[in-house]
Amino acid sequence: MSPRSRASNTERDWEESYRGTPPWDIGRPQPRFAALELAGRVIDVGCGTGEHTLLAAAQGADALGIDISATAIAKAREKARERGVDARFEVLDAFDLPSLGETFDVALDMGVYHVFDDEATRARYAGVVHLALAPGGTLHLMCFSDRTPGDWGPNRIREDELRRTFAGGWELVTLEPAELEINPGLPLAVVQAWYLQARRR
Repeated sequence: MSPRSRASNTERDWEESYRGTPPWDIGRPQPRFAALELAGRVIDVGCGTGEHTLLAAAQGADALGIDISATAIAKAREKARERGVDARFEVLDAFDLPSLGETFDVALDMGVYHVFDDEATRARYAGVVHLALAPGGTLHLMCFSDRTPGDWGPNRIREDELRRTFAGGWELVTLEPAELEINPGLPLAVVQAWYLQARRR
């Protein structure tokens, strides 16, 4: 997520965000993801300071978090050391997932999908995640919903777009309204979101 009126996914912008504490970095897993049981090989795309990667690793998963921000990754690695959790973190653009040469059983996306400014780019991103998953692998995704009032923060995503994006090549398991917690200082205490679970065919 981004505190600006429209999110930018440039490396410099994300570095600036993580020099402080961005609104979406609440210091713990989002409740909807905290309820998941994670196992196998897990990729946390846009992991930020690593809360969901660390959650997966603590549950016994082989967990890798990637983020475009080197500052965020440094903070995530420090958390892993402090907590004694065996998790991997790498600086990587989400579109470069294929360069890892790995496939995963689970992909987590907490707030990446909605940072891209047009539906075509978001669909291309979903295709990259699809390729990173093993057949039968599962994506858990949360994004801003068009039910969120105002125009601050990232792009608002509509249900019909998600259904289009996760049609071909995916089995849409769950698509339901949810909430994202954010830090104080923005117009809302929580953000209206979508939670999506999709399985790679």
